[in-house]
Amino acid sequence: MNALELKNVTKRFGEVVANKNINLSVQSGEILAILGENGSGKTTLMNMIAGIYYPDEGEIFVNGKPVTISSPKDAFNLKIGMIHQHFKLVDIFTATENIVLGIQEKQKFNLKDAEKRVAEISKKYGFDIDPKKKIYEMSVSEKQTVEIVKVLYRGADILILDEPTAVLTPQETEKLFKVIKTMKEDGKSIIIITHKMHEVLSVSDRVAILRRGEYIDTVVTAETNEAELTEMMVGKKISLNINRSEPENSVDRLIIDNLNLTNTEGIKILDSISFTAKSGEILGIAGIAGSGQKELLECIAGLIKTTDGKICYIDPADDKEINLKEKTPVQIRELGVRLSFVPEDRLGMGLVGNMDIIDNMLLRSYKKGHSFFLDKKPPKQLADTIINDLEVVTPGPTTPVRRLSGGNVQKVLVGREIAASPTVLMAAYPVRGLDINSSYTIYNLLNQQKENGVAVIFVGEDLDVLLELCDRILVISSGSVSGIVDGRTATKEEVGLLMTKAKGVKENEEK
Repeated sequence: MNALELKNVTKRFGEVVANKNINLSVQSGEILAILGENGSGKTTLMNMIAGIYYPDEGEIFVNGKPVTISSPKDAFNLKIGMIHQHFKLVDIFTATENIVLGIQEKQKFNLKDAEKRVAEISKKYGFDIDPKKKIYEMSVSEKQTVEIVKVLYRGADILILDEPTAVLTPQETEKLFKVIKTMKEDGKSIIIITHKMHEVLSVSDRVAILRRGEYIDTVVTAETNEAELTEMMVGKKISLNINRSEPENSVDRLIIDNLNLTNTEGIKILDSISFTAKSGEILGIAGIAGSGQKELLECIAGLIKTTDGKICYIDPADDKEINLKEKTPVQIRELGVRLSFVPEDRLGMGLVGNMDIIDNMLLRSYKKGHSFFLDKKPPKQLADTIINDLEVVTPGPTTPVRRLSGGNVQKVLVGREIAASPTVLMAAYPVRGLDINSSYTIYNLLNQQKENGVAVIFVGEDLDVLLELCDRILVISSGSVSGIVDGRTATKEEVGLLMTKAKGVKENEEK
């Protein structure tokens, strides 16, 4: 029997049709993956099931009965719980306090009993959670665990997980999938939105595909493959190969020597980092989340000031060495050193949500406007180019950025940096949360930059992509370099071992 079924569900926002006549179902004790490009309407659809939006047309059935879900409270009463991409937790409360927040108990509330019940749920499904731990002391994966336990505590039988692995390490992802499979064995119905094809194939029973707001088909996971799913999602055959060319006329462009960084609490974030980035080459940076990758790029971009070590830029105009540590972030950018950092909060850093795409182009390129009335022609051309080349799903360049889906916001962010004709392009997590088609568009753009003689530094989470895209891979473990390997000959296992290696070990290093 279907635990949940949607029939001809449609949702519009003004003239934009986010979902059109969607028909899909999920059975009890089943894991259904929802697949689609950015802006294909996946999150909107799930928000209707969770009571955040209300459908304009169509019906929703729970356990075979038609239901009205006009608020998250209605969804909870129907035993539906959604775990969002952005957690909704109170930092100064403990795990248990967050889990019980808003529940109206019939008898007098008892925190000890609640903690006991949280521990029982955790034990049953294999969660690793301390009921008394404060949220601000937790890692991303612990916070996510609290969100999942929160919906289970409220008795959810249908769980929706929106991009649950976007900010998890491979090890944390494996742990999460183990728990999801245990929940499935307990008869729960689980819907997962994810862009990571190998995750879809490894964890789901069936896959429902959406394309541009329309339902395409639902297929049995065991009877399909990556190429077939991609073709259904995009509507055409696409090549899933990264064409890595040999570096040509490669010269040193950025020299980092013995770079150290200590935070305000006296903890070492970067420990004696040394490497060289060359023109016409993609240098990958691999490491478990929080190993210092973000801080390293921010030091180079001048956003964080370091006291120790050397950051030297070789100017292609005259081959002169320039000390970046003495420059402001604006001066560093003007030299051609560009940082395209895709943070967990895309709108908090890099783009202004209430401004449209054209004005967000102005932010970067036209800071030195000569007159009060800026010429909007070049940024409009740039906005149009990015919308066309990166296939940004938007009604037009004057749409406020906050109204775009997360993946489309990201394309605008990355496209803007690449359009600035940099000499060093630092791209951190540029495909985080992007669908497979958009990801390959970005990989090809990075390759084009490399072939144009740019020194590309690419921080990525997917080891398969790092090994296929990069010429060399710098591996960081706990803030220090644990190795530099050749992207063409290194194995996934070798890089994985270096990622977890103890500090100070520098085998496999090649200059």
